[in-house]
Amino acid sequence: MSDTFDISKFTSGDQPSNQYQRQLQRLRDVGNSTECIELAVQGALKNLSGATQKSFVIYGEPQSGKTEMMICLTAKLLDEGYRFIVHLLNDSVDLLGQNLGRFHSSGLAPSAQNFMEIVDPAIDVKAGTFIVFCKKNGNNLRDLINKIGNMPRVVVIDDEADYATPNSLINKNDKTPINELIGRIIGDTGHYIGVTATPARLNLNNTFNNDSKLWVKFPPHRMYTGQDDFFPINIDEIGIAGLKYKLCLMPDKNDDFRHERAALFRFMVNAAHLNLTNTDENNYSLLIHTSGKKIDHKADLENIRKVFSVLSDQKNTKFEKYLREIWTIAKSNYVDVSADDITRYVLANISKRAIIVLNSEASFKNFGGNATNPSALFTIVIGGNIVSRGVTFNNLLSMFFTRDVKNKLQQDTYIQRARMFGSRGAYLAHFELTIPIALYADWHRCFVYHRLALASIDSGLGSPVWIADKRIAAVASGSVDNSTVDLDRGEMSFAIFDFTADLDNIAGSALSPADKVNQIADKLGDAAFPRYLREFILHSLSRGKTGLKVFQSAGMFPSMTEQEKSDIQRRQGFLTIRQADRAGNTVHFLRIFKNEAGKARLFYKFDGSVQFIKNLK
Repeated sequence: MSDTFDISKFTSGDQPSNQYQRQLQRLRDVGNSTECIELAVQGALKNLSGATQKSFVIYGEPQSGKTEMMICLTAKLLDEGYRFIVHLLNDSVDLLGQNLGRFHSSGLAPSAQNFMEIVDPAIDVKAGTFIVFCKKNGNNLRDLINKIGNMPRVVVIDDEADYATPNSLINKNDKTPINELIGRIIGDTGHYIGVTATPARLNLNNTFNNDSKLWVKFPPHRMYTGQDDFFPINIDEIGIAGLKYKLCLMPDKNDDFRHERAALFRFMVNAAHLNLTNTDENNYSLLIHTSGKKIDHKADLENIRKVFSVLSDQKNTKFEKYLREIWTIAKSNYVDVSADDITRYVLANISKRAIIVLNSEASFKNFGGNATNPSALFTIVIGGNIVSRGVTFNNLLSMFFTRDVKNKLQQDTYIQRARMFGSRGAYLAHFELTIPIALYADWHRCFVYHRLALASIDSGLGSPVWIADKRIAAVASGSVDNSTVDLDRGEMSFAIFDFTADLDNIAGSALSPADKVNQIADKLGDAAFPRYLREFILHSLSRGKTGLKVFQSAGMFPSMTEQEKSDIQRRQGFLTIRQADRAGNTVHFLRIFKNEAGKARLFYKFDGSVQFIKNLK
C-alpha cells in the first residue's frame, strides 16, 4: 500500500456507470415492475440513434408513472454520454418541487438542479454533466439560454409538453415566446422529447417538427387505474352500481354548498372506514376542483373551515345536525363497521386536518401543508387550473368537481384534469368522484374519443386521427397548423393485413351488424381492427339507436401513386358516404381497401356529428 499521494489515482475522469440499471433495480426493490419503463426508454434511445436531430413524443396515460420513466430515461441518457439534459416543467412551484424531490431521492448522479443554481457565474457549464430543471417561464428560459449559449447536443425532456410549448401563432408566421426560447435551447444539434398524456396539440401544431412516426408509447403499469376504471365504455350497461369506485352525480346546477359539504362528509367517512379496517393508519386527501377563479377558492376555504369549526365545537347549534349527516352516510355505506364507530373515529380525529389552497397568490400558495402528500388525516386541497395538470396527488381519496363548462370542452385539458387516475387500486372501492351529470357524460365522451385516437397511433401508421364534436374540441383551434391539417378527412384506418375473400362474404351476409363486427375483428386481429374500436361500435349498436354498414371491399383509385397503392394511404381519403347509406340512422361505416399485391387495410368512418382531424404532413 502506497504511503504517498498520487494525483493520477483520482483524475481518471471516470463517470458513474450503469445508472439506468441501478434505477431499474431501485424500482424493483420496492416491488414495482419496470417492463413499461424499459419499453419507453428503449424506444426513445432507438429514436436518438444516428447523428441527425430528432424531435418526438412519449405518450402515456395521465398519472401513469411518467416521472419515474423520465428518471430512468435520464439515467440511460447519462450512460450514453449525453452531458446536458434539460427538464422543462409547467410554471408551477409545486410541480417543480415535487419533481426535483423525486429526482433527488432517486440517487441519480449528478443530482438534478434548479436552473437558478447553475446561472451562478462560478458554475462552468462547459465542463461536467448537468441535469437541469427549468419552468416554462420566459424569464427563466432566457436566463438559462444566457448561461449555456449554443450548448451542443442538449436533450430537452418536456414534461406536459402540450402545455405552453406549442406555437399558438403558427398560422400568423410568428412564434410564441416560450416556443421560440425552447427552440433556441434545442438549437441545431439538440433533441426534443415531449412527454404527455395528451399529444394531439403537439401533432396538429407540428411542434418542433416532431415526427409522429417516431412517437413512443409508455404503457401504464399493472397497478394503474385509469379511463377503463373511471369512464368505462359500457357505463350505460353496468350502471353506477357496476363501477369499481363510488360515483356521485349531482344536478348540473349545484351552486348550493350543501353538495360540497356532503362530499366532505363522505370523504371523512370513507377515510375513517379505511383506517378502521386496515392495519396501518394513513392520511388521505379530498381535491375540490370547483373554479378557476381565485375568489371562489377563498369562498371554498371559508366554507370548509366553518364545517370543521362546527364539528370541533359540541355546543355549536349545527353540531348535532352535521354529526347526524355523517352517521347516516356511514350507516348507508358500510355494514362491516358500525356507524357509531365510524362517527366516533371522525369526531375523535377532527383536529387532524389540513386545508390547502393552490393558486397563484403568494398568500395562499402551499397554505396549510403538502398538497401532493397528505400532511394530515383529513387533507383538503382546493384549486383550479394549477391542480389540473402535472401534479400527482398521492392518497387522493375523493374528488369534488363542479367546473362549469359554458363552451366546448377542450379534450386535452379535460383528460389532464383526471387527477383521480393513478395507483388507486388499493383503495379504489373507497374512492369517490362527485360531479354534475352532464359534465360526467361529456368527460366520458372525451375519453372515448381519446381511446380511438390512441388506437390510430398504435396502428403504426404515423400521423394519428383526432376526434371532436359540437361539445368537445380536440385542441385549441389556434394551435392547429392549417397548412398541414385536414379537418374534414372523416375516417380512420389501421394496420395492413393479407386480404382473403371470406371478408367480403361476411360483409355481404345476412349476419346481424354486431356479428359482422365480431367476425371481421376476429379475423383481422387487434392491430388491423383495434379492440377498442370494436367495443365502441358494439356498445353504440347495443343501445339500438344507431346502425352499421359494411361495404364490399374495393381496390385502389387509378390516380394514386405506386407508393400510395403500396401503403394503401391516400391524402384525399377513401370512404365516401352517400345519403342512401345513412338509412336507419346508420353512422358506423366499415370498408376494406386492397391493392394488387393482396394487401389490405380497414377504413372506418363515424358519420355522426363528429369531426375527424388528421395532420397530412
